[in-house]
Amino acid sequence: MANGENAGGKLLAQRKKFRWSKAKYKRRVLRLKEKSDPLEGAPQAKGIVIEKIGIEAKQPNSAIRKCVKLQLIKNGRQITAFAPGDGAINYIDEHDEVVVEGIGGRKGRSKGDIPGVRYKVVKVNGISLKELVKGRKEKTVR
Repeated sequence: MANGENAGGKLLAQRKKFRWSKAKYKRRVLRLKEKSDPLEGAPQAKGIVIEKIGIEAKQPNSAIRKCVKLQLIKNGRQITAFAPGDGAINYIDEHDEVVVEGIGGRKGRSKGDIPGVRYKVVKVNGISLKELVKGRKEKTVR
């Protein structure tokens, strides 16, 4: 093991080499998250609603979580997004343009009892979904 007075260069080289055995370092440097992520590393993305679906909650809960299947505009990938709020799904129709963002939780994975859903709807046709649900704003007719 090199740890003498003039071993700085070798220690640096070793540290550089052994960093590649750390999974987090490797994923970050090779940008594997951005490559596999449908949003391509962006915080939000626009998409067109394909259909409305109900997803059953995981055990021990029993509910049907209202979600939408949508196709992203930037790359054509299809994702599922959760519509948060009581009756929020009623403000979203097919062919609407929605803005989605990550749902939060386990490092980009799904959150809570909704299996396989990683995103949530934030805006519908440029109007905040939260405002629509609260009744402060009306949905525009396009």
